Amino acid sequence: QLQASGGGLVQVGGSLRLSCVASGRTFSSYAMGWFRQAPGKEREFVAALKWSGGTRYYKDSVKGRFTISRDNAKSTVYLQMNSLKPEDTAVYYCAASRSPLIASTITSPQMYDDWGQGTQVTVSS
Repeated sequence: QLQASGGGLVQVGGSLRLSCVASGRTFSSYAMGWFRQAPGKEREFVAALKWSGGTRYYKDSVKGRFTISRDNAKSTVYLQMNSLKPEDTAVYYCAASRSPLIASTITSPQMYDDWGQGTQVTVSS
């Protein structure tokens, strides 16, 4: 089970930190990702990391602005979002994968097994 929180309304240039707490079988997942879906658009990859550490993966348009991190002791993954733009407005979902993902697959929503309920992020101009 995944529980996402931290969304809200923020002005352009502002910051938000999303949290995703993993429990149950998702605790033993291989990787965690953040995806987002804007109205009328498909769900898209934002960021991901492996619980074991190592490389972080980011959508090009959020590189340098967003940071994904984890706290293994709390089974929590964070998405720090800075310099927010109107185009970042979407429902943000965290997801867990129990498959050993690689760079070419970690960005694909189909590779993730469990999904949180989503948290709305609205960036106003």
